[in-house]
Amino acid sequence: MSESQNIMERTEKAVLHTYNRFPVVFDRGQGVHLYDVDGKKYLDFGAGIAVFALGYGNQEYNDALKDQIDKIVHTSNLYYHKPLMEAAEKVIAHTGLSKVFFTNSGAEAIEGAIKAARKYAYMKDGKNDHEIIAMNHSFHGRTVGALSVTGNSHYQDPFKPLMGGVKFADFNDLESVRALVDDRTCAIILETVQGEGGIHPATPEFLHGVRKICDENDILLILDEIQCGMGRTGNWFACDAYGVKPDIMTLAKALGCGVPVGAFVLNEKAAAHSLEPGDHGTTYGGNPFACAAVSKVFDLFEKLDLVQHVRDTAPYLEKKLDEVAAKYDFITDRRGMGFLQGLELSADHPVGPVVAKALEHGLVILSAGGNVIRFAPPLVVTEKDIAKMIPILEESLDA
Repeated sequence: MSESQNIMERTEKAVLHTYNRFPVVFDRGQGVHLYDVDGKKYLDFGAGIAVFALGYGNQEYNDALKDQIDKIVHTSNLYYHKPLMEAAEKVIAHTGLSKVFFTNSGAEAIEGAIKAARKYAYMKDGKNDHEIIAMNHSFHGRTVGALSVTGNSHYQDPFKPLMGGVKFADFNDLESVRALVDDRTCAIILETVQGEGGIHPATPEFLHGVRKICDENDILLILDEIQCGMGRTGNWFACDAYGVKPDIMTLAKALGCGVPVGAFVLNEKAAAHSLEPGDHGTTYGGNPFACAAVSKVFDLFEKLDLVQHVRDTAPYLEKKLDEVAAKYDFITDRRGMGFLQGLELSADHPVGPVVAKALEHGLVILSAGGNVIRFAPPLVVTEKDIAKMIPILEESLDA
């Protein structure tokens, strides 16, 4: 039995089967490439689902984490520590918001944002019957609260009843949102770019319209930037491209570039009139190790000018994907922003076999939205890397 087969079989015996894993055992990474235990090299256009923005083996990032390990990995949120201060200041500076709460994951960031929105409304009128408007085909996480605002019955049905007080509008349909607003609405939550739902960016008219509805009714706008934030669209955060600021923003994935960390960030209004001591907490969230990662990620994004690099390089990726789409009549659309792109396939050409065949040929890509190939590479990817990816993609589509 090979080493990889041994690892896979022992994993399946010990780990709860909630993922249908591909038959690959990754061992290490360098730059935009991954290597399995057998030494096979893979070009990575998935980045751990939009997480590893810096690419693999960045020495400054690794050294910052090693240095923090030698100092202190964890303490309690009952005490101060310098990495928390540094990470928080950098999050606030780049989001333009006011206060941050660090979590362990994106789903926990959503949970915190929901609590903050409901507490904001409660502090206004003392009532606890407030409602949230979410979007159909959205994805916000797998905890009960996050599932409750995820507009996909496939994820929800086995776990009902979920959290009450959630209504669903149609993404990019402003009238469907307006029709649901009433005096019980406390928040509207949406992804600036729907990721799992099939790589659908918000239209400017829709996002500005939702912001206006919130302003007119004193409703909090929650933007989920967990996947589309942190430079992925060629902006620090996708909402920056629209000139729209949320009242609460949720972050994770590339925020720590591999270290499990998320955050919800509030503007001054939401921060001053919502969560108070005792309302929310976490044992691990914002510990010294996680905050050291966040702080170094921001430093390296600036040193490498990654946001501008995405802005400069993404048009080449779009051009090459458009060329691919033009060659295959079963590719019905190419859409996305920056380094979050999707190719939609017709219903009679399922995306799963394409993703599996690409992996066989040494290319890591993702699926989304039922029948969309998702491209979310490390943000350090170059035009040369993109040029190498295209023939592997075409070979996989041909197969």
